Amino acid sequence: MEEQKKFMREAIRLSIENIKNGNAGPFGTVIVKNGEIIASGVNKVTQSNDPTAHAEIVAIRNACEKMGSFQLDGCEIYCSCEPCPMCLGAIYWARPDRIYFANTKNDAADINFDDNFIYNELDLSTSQRKLPTIQLLRDEAQVAFIQWRESTEKIEY
Repeated sequence: MEEQKKFMREAIRLSIENIKNGNAGPFGTVIVKNGEIIASGVNKVTQSNDPTAHAEIVAIRNACEKMGSFQLDGCEIYCSCEPCPMCLGAIYWARPDRIYFANTKNDAADINFDDNFIYNELDLSTSQRKLPTIQLLRDEAQVAFIQWRESTEKIEY
């Protein structure tokens, strides 16, 4: 457990450094493989004008680029805070072996990073969501799905 604490301390250090540098939110992430940090990320949302530039997403992009893979097989992710719904989804898609986190989503809500509205929206049907969500042209869009299903050239993930 001491090794895990070392990596978590690095994620926390990055989150603190991000505040000191005035870059963006108080979040840091490191990705570890075979006992070594292979990538890291900090929140860059306001710095890059990218609402998806959360620390976890930045770290996943960096790690995947370094590994030359779209999956993080054999990796662990250390997050200074429990991942938001977007980041948790990305982490699941990246398929690491394990996630560690320090602050909770409730701790984040206490400093106005509250994701509960998203968790609540996910449980609703699209017709009940606050953000109008309207389906259009399903039949036309099915062409791409049919081609994917029938393709022999695809890389499954």
